Parts: sequence; C-alpha cells; structure tokens
Amino acid sequence: MFKSLLILFLPTIILFFLPQNKSTYYGEKFSITELEDYSSLKKEISDFNKKDVKIEGEILSSCPMKGCWIKIRSEEDTILVKFKDYGFFVPKNGIDGDRAIVNGKMSLETLSVEQLRHYAEDAGKSQEEINKIKDPQVSLTFLADGVYIENL
Repeated sequence: MFKSLLILFLPTIILFFLPQNKSTYYGEKFSITELEDYSSLKKEISDFNKKDVKIEGEILSSCPMKGCWIKIRSEEDTILVKFKDYGFFVPKNGIDGDRAIVNGKMSLETLSVEQLRHYAEDAGKSQEEINKIKDPQVSLTFLADGVYIENL
C-alpha cells in the first residue's frame, strides 16, 4: 500500500520542488526583444507620445490598493507606469525588485497635487506626508498597454 501511494504522489512532490518560471504578461502580450535604448529615448522627449516604445527597469513599488500602477527605475530615472484604460492590474506586492518590460507610450506629464496625494495615499503614506504635498510635479510617465514581469 505504501509503495502504491509513494508511486502516486512522488511525481507531484518532485514537481512541487522544481524551480518555476514565474515570469508573466499583464495586459497585451508583446515581443520582449528589441528594447529601446532609454538614454536615446530621453533625448527625443517631444516624440514620446507619437510611437509605442518598450523599455525595461527594476520595479520599485506597485499600487498596494489594486495593482493599478508601478514605479520602475530605468537608469537613474524613476518612471510612473499606469495601465491603459485600467484594462489590467499587476500584483499588489511581491514584485519589488523584479525586472519589468513595459510597452506603450512615454511622456512628460505634470501631476497635479490631487494626483500626487492620491498616489501617496495608495502607497500607504501617512496623512502628515500626504499633507506636505503642495506643488504639482513634472514627471516621466508611461501609459502601458502591456507589462512583462520577470520574477527574480
């Protein structure tokens, strides 16, 4: 009897302990090759809204409320990535430090005090920190139609 159970469950146990690739697409799937050179893109800032681009970066944080945005670092810049038409969401936690490739349109956007306070609230900042936000901020933003997250 023991041998029968062992033969039955051994493959399941082995599969459970094998390393798993947890890389996942969110939103529209796209090719993760031929990424744009971020340094070159920054020089063409006026053309950002005119074409789709693919960039990669390290995930710094994600919206802990719904997973409706992420912040990534590409080179020295922090970029707020929002998702087109709220058409998809990413995990709310457990992805900080992972590599993301985002596909969509990048732009310079002036974030209002209201938007900044909303993002701070979503990120779990204290009311004191939220109240310190007094001025709009020009920020690199990215409107993604697809995100690929490679769990490291």
